[in-house]
Amino acid sequence: MPDYGRDLLFGAFITPVAAPAQQAVELAVTAETAGLDLAAFQDHPYQPRFLDTWTLMSYAAARTSRIRLLPDVLNLPLRQPVVVARSAASLDLLSGGRLELGLGTGAFWDAIVAAGGQRLSPGDAVTGLEEAIRIIRGVWDTDETAPLRVEGKIHQVRGAKRGPAPAHDVGIWLGAYKPRMLRLTGAAADGWLPSLGYLRGGPADLVPLNAAIDDGAASAGRDPASVRRLLNISGSFEPAGRGLLQGPPAQWAEQLAEMAVEYGISGFILASDDAASITRFGAEVAPAVRDLVADARSSRTA
Repeated sequence: MPDYGRDLLFGAFITPVAAPAQQAVELAVTAETAGLDLAAFQDHPYQPRFLDTWTLMSYAAARTSRIRLLPDVLNLPLRQPVVVARSAASLDLLSGGRLELGLGTGAFWDAIVAAGGQRLSPGDAVTGLEEAIRIIRGVWDTDETAPLRVEGKIHQVRGAKRGPAPAHDVGIWLGAYKPRMLRLTGAAADGWLPSLGYLRGGPADLVPLNAAIDDGAASAGRDPASVRRLLNISGSFEPAGRGLLQGPPAQWAEQLAEMAVEYGISGFILASDDAASITRFGAEVAPAVRDLVADARSSRTA
């Protein structure tokens, strides 16, 4: 039973639709009003139906005061790492330290190439992500006076000036499932951000995936507990239970608390564009999960 020693975070995973243009922003406001911690947004820069994620997060930051903003996850093949670093630091500074950074290797390669990106093999995509993390952290490291230089296979930086530094220690969270990506998450990231719907075996799949992250952390000389474990989830609120995350709020709370206690998950982000579901998740489910997990941890300590 892992114990990564983390406070619990709850969020809403919002589709950045372009029409109606204000919908995604209003859902972020709803998430904050409901007491949620995160407003997360998809990033598909090749998708004309979607608003640009950075522009949307900036607008949402201006409409909110407490909730953190998160690209879930940023499409690196169409985002240059130095620019990502400076965009992230800028939004973190402007929002008072409310940005976290989700990164991914990219998908939908035909659409990426059509938009001017480079088609990468799976291995090169992971290499590019690893190099991008080094570059992003290097840009943020304003204590280092020497210009940033990274001679990577996919990304090269040849003397870029550093800065600005973000307002707080921005977490880099990776969407990862395959062995090399899981090792990279443990070795270099601050958090893991998969989706429950992609785990064919359900929550039980978290056991070997967590172990791979832990091994990557240990091999890099890091404490596995330094890597937060989050989870994108989906479901429906029903009068009676019909399955995993299909039932009343009390059932949701029990099932999410079990994932927190048994599998070390400390962040749950609900994929929903329904304001009522987001409100219910924040007002009813999140407090109940926190109480159940606190009771379980107290009992275990005793």
